Amino acid sequence: MSVAFSGAIALSALCLPAAAQAAERPGSAARLGSFAAHDVHPNTSLGNISFSKAAINGGKDIVLGTTTKKSVTVTYTATSSSGVALTEAFLWQGTDSSSTDTITGSLGTDDDPTCTESTTRTGVYACKAVFHINAASDLKNNGVAGTWKVFLGGYDLYANASYDDDVATTRIKKASRLTANAAPEPVKKAKTITVTGSLKRADWNNGKYAGYAGQEVLLQYRKKGGNTYTTLKKVTSSTGGVLKTTTTATADGYYRFSFATNTTTAASTAAGDYVDVR
Repeated sequence: MSVAFSGAIALSALCLPAAAQAAERPGSAARLGSFAAHDVHPNTSLGNISFSKAAINGGKDIVLGTTTKKSVTVTYTATSSSGVALTEAFLWQGTDSSSTDTITGSLGTDDDPTCTESTTRTGVYACKAVFHINAASDLKNNGVAGTWKVFLGGYDLYANASYDDDVATTRIKKASRLTANAAPEPVKKAKTITVTGSLKRADWNNGKYAGYAGQEVLLQYRKKGGNTYTTLKKVTSSTGGVLKTTTTATADGYYRFSFATNTTTAASTAAGDYVDVR
């Protein structure tokens, strides 16, 4: 049997705590905590609804600049012999989902996830939750870049609660920016070329891009008429994300810096700067 409830009716009928009913994003920590406030340890599941096969953003990192607005889809399977009336989904950071004191970051959905029962397997539901994330408001002083977990909860048709606070993980990363400038232009063959630039990444708290120091960046070169870049050397960004290095002029071509992703920051590549070698 497949039963559907509207979010408002289901929440009222299931008598969720008032904090859970009233909370709005980005202050979803209270709503998450009230749902998970059961006498169990974190990183465990509770109830007769099991959650599985969760995929966040299609398995890709969630990359956010200072003003990025992004819709992130989470798909999962909810299974219960007692049916599924309603599910809830949160992205969160912390050590214990049942307390706002131990939730360091949280993101909720604007609308309840949708769940559709399988036509061939009774009690198995394919569910989808959509997180509409606005970096300028939702990430300000709310969690840090790195690993986030997905919390899934729900109620069966008899109003019994279930949840699992660590069904799957994702990485929410700060967008980065790279610049590169090669000089002098033009330059004589075999003379020194100085390449300068900067590496910056999004700071969600102040809404600006800040210099990213101490990071390994590659200096790359593409010969005029060529299709691929070759790495010439590694450079480490200094205070303020400043980059500066030298290389020898060999032929007309393009120079750029390239930064590979890490656990908190997304990859970026500067536009190639052309140098005429004479």
